[in-house]
Amino acid sequence: MTIKKIFSGIYDDEVHSDFLKFGRGEYKDRYLLEGKRQANKWAIKTGPEYVNYLVRKCLEKISGEVSVGGIIVSTTDLRNEFNFEIVKAGNFQGIRKFQIDTIIKPSEILALMEKYPRAFYALSFKGEDFVLKVKAKAPKSAKPGKENEDGPKAEFCSLKTNDKELVDELFFDFHDFKEIKINHSIKVEDIVYPDNIDRLKPTEIREQSKRKGVVIRQVTVDGVEKVSESEFVA
Repeated sequence: MTIKKIFSGIYDDEVHSDFLKFGRGEYKDRYLLEGKRQANKWAIKTGPEYVNYLVRKCLEKISGEVSVGGIIVSTTDLRNEFNFEIVKAGNFQGIRKFQIDTIIKPSEILALMEKYPRAFYALSFKGEDFVLKVKAKAPKSAKPGKENEDGPKAEFCSLKTNDKELVDELFFDFHDFKEIKINHSIKVEDIVYPDNIDRLKPTEIREQSKRKGVVIRQVTVDGVEKVSESEFVA
C-alpha cells in the first residue's frame, strides 16, 4: 500500500507507478481515508487511490464464485483478456471503460489485476464478513489541488468489515480508534531523470523518471489532530 510504504521508507515499483501521474507542484486532499468503529465492525470510506488495494484484498477472502458489478478502466484494450461477459465497452481519448455485471471466480479478476496493475478496478461486491461499494467511474486526473470550503470527503469507496487485520493495514499508525480521518498533501519538488536520458524515448523517460518531494499526513483521530511527514524519491 503506497502511503504505508512511503512512511516506512520503501519506494518500490508500486509507489513509482502510483506517483507517475504527478508533475511538479502540490497535490492536496490525496489518499483520503476515514474510519468509524461500529460495535464489532468498522465502516471505512476512501478516495480512489485505495480502490485497487481493497478490491484485491476483498477478492482474496472469497472462496467460490462472487457477483461483481462496476467498471474496469484502462488505457489498454482488455477485451481479449476477459473470460466474462462485458455489459458495455467505451473509449474516449484513449481511456477505455468496460462495464461488467457478472458472477465470476475471484481468481479470474485477480489474475487480470496481476497482469494489468495500472488498470483501475472500480468493482462492487460482498462476502461473508464485508460489503465493498465503489463508484463506477474513473478517478479524476492528478492536478495540483485547490482549496475546498466544505473540506475534502472520502466518498469514492465504502467498506464495511469486521476484518481487524485489514483495518490495521489501512490505518497502520493508529490501531485503536472510534473515529478517524486522514488526508495527505503530496509536494513534488523535483523530477529526477535517468542517467541515460539521451538514449531514451520520451515514453521511456517518463516511465523511468522519479518524483522527489514530501508527503504530509494529516490525521484527526478521536478529535485529536496529528501531523507527520515523509520525504520520498519514487
